[in-house]
Amino acid sequence: MVRGEGCRVFDDSGRSYLDGLAGLYVVQVGHGRRELAEVAARQASELAFFPIWSYAHPAAIDLAERLAHYAPGDLNRVFFTTGGGEAVESAWKLAKQYFKITGKPTRHKVISRAIAYHGTPQGALAITGVPELRTPFEPLVPGAFKVPNTNAYRAPDHLSGDLKAFGRWAADRVEEAILAEGADTVAAVFVEPVQNAGGCFPPPPGYFERLREICDVHDVLLVSDEVICAFGRIGSMFACDDFGYVPDIITCAKGMTSGYSPIGAMIVSERLFEPFTHGSTSFLHGYTFGGHPVSAAVGMANLDIFESEKINEYVRAQSPVFRATLEKLLDLPIVGDVRGEGFFFGIELVKDKATKETFDEVESERLLRGFLSRALFEGGLYCRADDRGDPVVQLAPPLVAGPAEFDEIEQILRGVLTEAWARL
Repeated sequence: MVRGEGCRVFDDSGRSYLDGLAGLYVVQVGHGRRELAEVAARQASELAFFPIWSYAHPAAIDLAERLAHYAPGDLNRVFFTTGGGEAVESAWKLAKQYFKITGKPTRHKVISRAIAYHGTPQGALAITGVPELRTPFEPLVPGAFKVPNTNAYRAPDHLSGDLKAFGRWAADRVEEAILAEGADTVAAVFVEPVQNAGGCFPPPPGYFERLREICDVHDVLLVSDEVICAFGRIGSMFACDDFGYVPDIITCAKGMTSGYSPIGAMIVSERLFEPFTHGSTSFLHGYTFGGHPVSAAVGMANLDIFESEKINEYVRAQSPVFRATLEKLLDLPIVGDVRGEGFFFGIELVKDKATKETFDEVESERLLRGFLSRALFEGGLYCRADDRGDPVVQLAPPLVAGPAEFDEIEQILRGVLTEAWARL
C-alpha cells in the first residue's frame, strides 16, 4: 500500500481498495488529511522531541487536559504511552503499585475475558484470553485469570433469548472468579466496552452496571480497555459513556491521532493518583516516546476535526444504517449472526443456521485463510477474517464512511460469501 484517500487505500500498482477496517481500527477521520500532516510538520520544526519525565511541553500538556475533559467522572490524570499494549501494561503496573502503597499489598491478580485481546507485552499478553497467542511466550506474568465473555449468540441454552439475564450471568462470573481467587488478592478487572477478538461482542443490558457494582463491593479496579472503542468508534469519545459506566482506568490509543502518528494513554481517576502525591512516592514507569510532541500535536488536531465535523454525532446517526445494510446478509445460509455497535461490527459464519453449528479447525483454516481473506481483498475490500474464536468477518471502516461505502461492503461480502458457501 502506498497511498490513502478518504475511505480508500491504493497499492503500488494503482489499484484501490475500500478500507473496511480503518487500517486496524485506527484511521477515524479518513486517509489523506493534509491538515494533520501539516500539523505534524509544524510541530517537528518547532520541537521534534523532548521527554516528559522531569519537564513537559505544550503539546502533551494540552492533549492531557483535553483527554481529561472528555473522560467521565474524575478520570483526569493522563499517562502517555506510544501504543495500546503499553497502556494496558501500564494499567496493571499502576494497579499493583496503588494497592501496595495503600496498605493492600496482596492485591496483584487481574480478571479478563475469554478470547479477549489486550496486547503483546508480557503483562498485557497474560491478560489476553487467546491461548494460541500466549503459548509461544509462556511462562507469562502470573496472576491473570479468565471468565466468559459476552457472546450472546453463544449464550448458554437456558439464557438464550434473554439478554438481560445473560448479562447478569456473565457479570456474575467475574464475581465468582474474584471470590475463587480471594478478593484480597485481586487488583483489577480488564474489559473492552465491545470485545474485539471473537467478533465484536457488545455488552448485554445491565452488564456494566452489575460489573461496576461487583468491583465496588470487592474494592477491585475496573479498567475499560478502549484501545479500539474510544474516539468515536462506538459513538462517543470514550465508549464507557455509550454504555453508562465510569471505570477507574481507561486505556486508549489508535484513534487518538487517527493513525497519523503513534500515541497511547492510560487515564486514571483522581483517587488512584492521590497516593502518589505524598512524599517520595512515584510511579517508576515510562516510555521514551510517551507524549511525543509531534504525536500529541497531531492528536489535538485530530480531535479538532472530531469537533468541527461532528464525527461522533455522525457515527451515532449512521450506525443504524450500517447495521441494517449488513443485516441484509442474514439471508445467506453461511451468515449466522451480525453484531456490534457504532462503526464496529462482526459477521459470524456458520455451517448450519438452525443449530448454529460452527466450522471445525480444518474447515475454518480452509475457509478463512484459504479463500475468504484473498477473495475479499481481490474483490476490493480490506477487512479482517478472524478465527480467534468462531469464524467471523470484522468491519470497522473510517468514521467518515457513509451509505455508499456500506452498500459497497455489503455487495462485495455478498458475492464472496455466496461463493464460499458453494465451495463448502
